[in-house]
Amino acid sequence: MAIPLVHSIASWFLKKRIHQMELFMKYPSEVQEELRTKLIEKAKDTEIGRAYDFKSIKSYREFADRIPVTSYEENQEYIERSRKGETNIMWPTPIKWFAQSSGTTNARSKYIPVSPESLEKCHYAASKDLLCMYLNNNEGSQLFSGKGLRLGGSKQLYQDNGTVYGDLSAILIDNMPFWAEFSSTPTNGVSLLSDWETKMQAIVDETIQQDVTSLSGVPSWMLVLLNNVLETTGTSNLLEVWPNLEVYFHGGVSFDPYMEQYQKLIPSNSFKYYEIYNASEGFFAIQGQNDSKELLLMLDYGIFYEFIPMTTYGTPGQNVIPLTEVEVGVNYAIIITTNAGLWRYKIGDTVRFTSTSPYRIKVTGRTKHHINVFGEELIIENAEEALKKATRETGSEIKDYTAAPIFMEGKEKGAHEWIIEFKNPPQDIALFNHKLDLALQEVNSDYQAKRFNNTTLNAPTIHSARENLFYDWLRKNNKLGGQHKVPRLSNKRDFVEALLELA
Repeated sequence: MAIPLVHSIASWFLKKRIHQMELFMKYPSEVQEELRTKLIEKAKDTEIGRAYDFKSIKSYREFADRIPVTSYEENQEYIERSRKGETNIMWPTPIKWFAQSSGTTNARSKYIPVSPESLEKCHYAASKDLLCMYLNNNEGSQLFSGKGLRLGGSKQLYQDNGTVYGDLSAILIDNMPFWAEFSSTPTNGVSLLSDWETKMQAIVDETIQQDVTSLSGVPSWMLVLLNNVLETTGTSNLLEVWPNLEVYFHGGVSFDPYMEQYQKLIPSNSFKYYEIYNASEGFFAIQGQNDSKELLLMLDYGIFYEFIPMTTYGTPGQNVIPLTEVEVGVNYAIIITTNAGLWRYKIGDTVRFTSTSPYRIKVTGRTKHHINVFGEELIIENAEEALKKATRETGSEIKDYTAAPIFMEGKEKGAHEWIIEFKNPPQDIALFNHKLDLALQEVNSDYQAKRFNNTTLNAPTIHSARENLFYDWLRKNNKLGGQHKVPRLSNKRDFVEALLELA
């Protein structure tokens, strides 16, 4: 009796929400301008609002000229005061929740404010929209006939000075409405276990007894869980455990390096993969079509968007533009203003627009996660496209990787040093190295120019990592679970050196 009722409610909500999405796709600039005006009006009497005289801001130009673009470090003092219980600093609504993130470029924890508005109108709204889009595209779906397996972070919630902090996933689970818990597995108690390895086995033991129809989580950690499921059950693929499994909602890292492994775990041509783009700061975009890597930018979640072309990012001539001025094919850093009190905040991600009607994007990497020591401008999107080609041509599979520069010394030219953990290693690592080098030149003309006749860069150096090297580094640094990962690319050698020491 419960399933038809759930389907009826979902169908009603779907039709209502699809209409709202059509509105922001048809009138994107009007929706964003109205949102910016509302955010300014709401926060005009906060400490930030008074400091920048929000009351007198009447246009985007005044907004952009008056409020500076900031990073976490420049907001840290305000955030720490909020965590100690002060109110009306960055946002008028008292903020109880803070999403803890170690960040991938800094070991020190960050605490991202999560307001009641961002919890309901952004994070939870996005979860419903994700289901809405999926069901709209797949009318025969039986998603609600079973349960969704969710894999969140490993940390519990901690109280401090009247506020609460922890992984965003733990905050979402702790505040989850009853109907969502009814349709999810594992139980909240297991989901919030703090020890990651204990938690993984507990999830396996609990979920193999369920009729799981969907998966949700970061690909790298979900892969660990799913392999544990096969080991525990003695089965050869996941459909033997969960025959009604139909979709995987994934985000957090690029899915390209993992696709072939998932296809082996779930050997079905009808199985769907849906990508999401979310972070502690907000939920930004959702794949809205079957079999598409383009993500629809969600414009009515209480987030006002601006962008910086990466060609000017961090320079004295840095050019910040609104959504209406973006162009297809250009790599941009994202700037957000949110209903949790982050004002013109650099989240550290880069995207490329694939369409402006409607606005669809592809996540290309991180502003700090690239290699540009020699003018090669290598970004994660380039690296993963090249790795995909090299593995295909050598019959290999990659589990994890990182890369960093080898700096010039005297007359010795520079190079890139890669540490790659293979699930299925190539028979000839030198051939793989050559294929990767050629593929990088194909996808990145700047890299190609530096490699031409070894002008600036020598051929890459590749280390084939021992099994579980990356996992052991994450465990050693208390970074198991959630969205923790070793940065793929770095202008520094810190991560490469640390991994080589552990090898």
